[in-house]
Amino acid sequence: MDSAPRTAIRRPELVTDGAPTVVPTHDAGHALAVVAVYQLSEAGRKASLLAGGDGRAVQEVNVQVPATRLHLVSVDAKGVARLKLRPRFQMDADQRVVRVDAAPTYDAPPTLDDLFREAARNHELERVYQAERTVARAKKRDAERDRRSQLAEAFLEDKTQRALVHPAPSPKGCVLATDQRRVYFDVATDEGLARDVPPEAHRRFRADLQAKKERNQQERAAQLALHEEKKRYIADWIAKHGTPDQRERQAAGMLPMAEAIETITDQVFAALAPVPVYPRDGVQRLQTYLRQLSDYKDVVVSAEDIVVNSRVTATATAEQWAQLREIHSLVPEATAVLRTHRVIWNKRAAAVTIAGNGILVTRRHGPLMLRREYDIATKRMQDATATATWSDGQR
Repeated sequence: MDSAPRTAIRRPELVTDGAPTVVPTHDAGHALAVVAVYQLSEAGRKASLLAGGDGRAVQEVNVQVPATRLHLVSVDAKGVARLKLRPRFQMDADQRVVRVDAAPTYDAPPTLDDLFREAARNHELERVYQAERTVARAKKRDAERDRRSQLAEAFLEDKTQRALVHPAPSPKGCVLATDQRRVYFDVATDEGLARDVPPEAHRRFRADLQAKKERNQQERAAQLALHEEKKRYIADWIAKHGTPDQRERQAAGMLPMAEAIETITDQVFAALAPVPVYPRDGVQRLQTYLRQLSDYKDVVVSAEDIVVNSRVTATATAEQWAQLREIHSLVPEATAVLRTHRVIWNKRAAAVTIAGNGILVTRRHGPLMLRREYDIATKRMQDATATATWSDGQR
């Protein structure tokens, strides 16, 4: 880049009239050739052009810096020496030194003395800036150390606290979740109580795994014991009340448990035999309804095409309530709840839903929990079709 002219318009407040703008000569052995980079404002660019310069916004000039002022020079990794003009350091409104990553801007081409004064000011403010940053970093480290110590103390005292399981705690490191963020503890870098957190977190983690394993083993053992108890109970019941065919298959170990439980349920809920069982025919019911619609009369519905949502109903119609009370009177020792089943077909943009209601009856019989759901709707198919709805209100 072309260098700025050595003669320039002087700034009266910085340079006295008649002050030379040329670089003073120094002994070559005691001076260093450096590059000074600065910027010119629009007024400065105009002044540069008037003085015969190139008028560019960014100016680079070569200057000789005496050996006694080398503290005003920085040298990069490539061996290029520059006058300390960028970055700039200046005081903000709070009298703090801030760093500005830009070269100084002048309204007129500066003199060598101007550049030296700017570099000297920059040098001094940089030292203050670095000192302030050192103090700030030290305060931040102290605050973080105190905070980690408090977290460690609380963790070690509270035996119920646990480190995050992902990643799994190890004797060398773990992660604690706090209100603000996750905090990683490392025995290699932490100090004081913080170093004790990973080993303790790992010990608690392993203890929890062992306790969970023991609980699972106990639950598994209890389930196996209950299963064996159910098998014995079913065998005794079939021996007393089963059909000859069932007794023969039971003796041969070939009677399915599901069939045996269904037979026991038939006997226990014999009073409800006249009430029809709720059918699991959502596919057929939905298919029947869609065949009534001209747009979908040829659609074939499969089990993979529907979703069934079942939930206990919080309200009941007068007819449903009467049927619920009737079932309670027939099997007072059982529990009965009203349920709603919604069959949803969402293969098209407009989802179709049909609903049906049933009463789920449950009763404990020995080790068995018997359950059966009964259909309480009169003219069930017609009612279910009448309650079918479109999510977008279209047919």
